[in-house]
Amino acid sequence: MEISEHLQVLDAEGKLLARAAEAAGTDAKVATCPGWTVRDLLRHTGAVHRWAAAFVADGHTSPRPIGDPPDLDGAALLDWYRQAHADLVATLRAAAPDIQCWAFLPAPSPLAFWARRQANETTIHRVDAESALGGAPSPIGTEFAADGIDELLRGFHARSRSRVRTPEPRVLRMRATDAGADAVWTVRLSQEPPVTERGDDGRADCEVSGPAEHLYLALWNRAPIPHVSGDTTLSALWSETSGV
Repeated sequence: MEISEHLQVLDAEGKLLARAAEAAGTDAKVATCPGWTVRDLLRHTGAVHRWAAAFVADGHTSPRPIGDPPDLDGAALLDWYRQAHADLVATLRAAAPDIQCWAFLPAPSPLAFWARRQANETTIHRVDAESALGGAPSPIGTEFAADGIDELLRGFHARSRSRVRTPEPRVLRMRATDAGADAVWTVRLSQEPPVTERGDDGRADCEVSGPAEHLYLALWNRAPIPHVSGDTTLSALWSETSGV
């Protein structure tokens, strides 16, 4: 996906998040994040938005801590979140394509990284906000969901902090059934961080498959794992250890 497409998603998803949070109220429990209220969700996501925007706006080239959110609640907290989201979108849209700043996953450029990362961050937390209302979440586009799966598998879980490990080498395959022939990933598990390749070459011990939207939410632990064939202990391992 292009940077402009990620920014369109980011813009829309942040507005949906705020709308759901307002409808639920800041005391409401977030079903997909046990122990969190909507208040916690808004404070966390708003702080991440401001943290991300600062890297791009100020050109920081090394990691910086996420700042503490203000002690706000109710309408004031919602206003603060909306402003943090709007500032992030505006910062990314105004940034030079060749901006140099810190990023923590592989990407064509720092700007491409932050646009993609914040689009996914906001989408997942929008689903969280809507879970406080009950019912099914708003839909997620197939292309974006497949792109988000790729970021999760080849980005987050390529890092040393991934806890998805097996004592002996195993192969787990993820397949988005509605996103084209290339929407399949082969995840090689071992005592080291997972190594993920696009494609379905070779035998897999377990395959998890389903529509891209469902698979995306399942891999982020926001929905049940869809169809599983083969060794179900590997899909269970993912659910138990893949939290980011």
